Amino acid sequence: MTGHPCCVPGRETGGASHADAGATRRARPETVDRLRGRGITIPARTFLMGTDETVGFAADREGPQRWVALDAFAIDPCAVTTADFALFVADTGHTTDAELFGWSHVFAGLLPPALADSGPRPVSAPWWCAVTGATWRQPEGPGSQLHGRAEHPVTHVSHRDAEVFARWAGARLPTEAEWECAARGGLVGARYPWGDDDDAVARCNIFRGDFPERPDVADDWVGTMPVDSFEPNGFGLFCTSGNVWEWCSDDWRGGKVIRGGSYLCHDSYCNRYRVAARTASGRDSSSGHCGFRLAWTTTSSPDATG
Repeated sequence: MTGHPCCVPGRETGGASHADAGATRRARPETVDRLRGRGITIPARTFLMGTDETVGFAADREGPQRWVALDAFAIDPCAVTTADFALFVADTGHTTDAELFGWSHVFAGLLPPALADSGPRPVSAPWWCAVTGATWRQPEGPGSQLHGRAEHPVTHVSHRDAEVFARWAGARLPTEAEWECAARGGLVGARYPWGDDDDAVARCNIFRGDFPERPDVADDWVGTMPVDSFEPNGFGLFCTSGNVWEWCSDDWRGGKVIRGGSYLCHDSYCNRYRVAARTASGRDSSSGHCGFRLAWTTTSSPDATG
């Protein structure tokens, strides 16, 4: 297994850092209460993190498998939606990194042929196009829109954008350990949120074609789905495998940890939709397959191990 085909590509052109617009503004109390109210509390517990399996990329350092103790926390059952992000932008005037840089990465298979042929592509990952004007409002660039995607996860958001949203919402990003604990749904050492069965195509939004060629069959979906698609895990969390990568608060390999995989993952080339899988991306990176979910610090009684 070589390469990192579905990961968030970096901004190879670089760029200056930008101030966080709206960083000190807080949402209205009713909005904060609404967002916090949908959080699922995970009691203080010890869980088995990582894996000793050799099915992933050695450089990702998923192991050794170890017991990790966590204080109680709460986490959103779903990734933040485009509707929630639109409310945040309307309230704060926040300008995302993708908007400030003027471009973001889009999977070529989602683009009109003319745009896919003309857009610059990273040498290491030519299935990505750097599309001028691609933002959370226009996920596939100029001419695309959010119509029908209010409950899809917001994309083209950098780690900085996610942090600003979280502060506005009176929340934070989950740590990597919190994210994995919640994603496991109470299962101990399982490969996926539902267990060890390899029927991922029926259980989560991953790539269904012969990557990177877009499937010809209409039923073979490529792209984001609503955040509550498929069955939730044992804790009530949706889409902790596939759909979009999710930013965590941890630093790693010079970037920020992302977890969960996306609609571009497939076990034939990148099986990072497993709950132990991990990678990282630059803090200002953005793409059409990376979003985030919120977490909150809370208190509760200790739970049993596992």
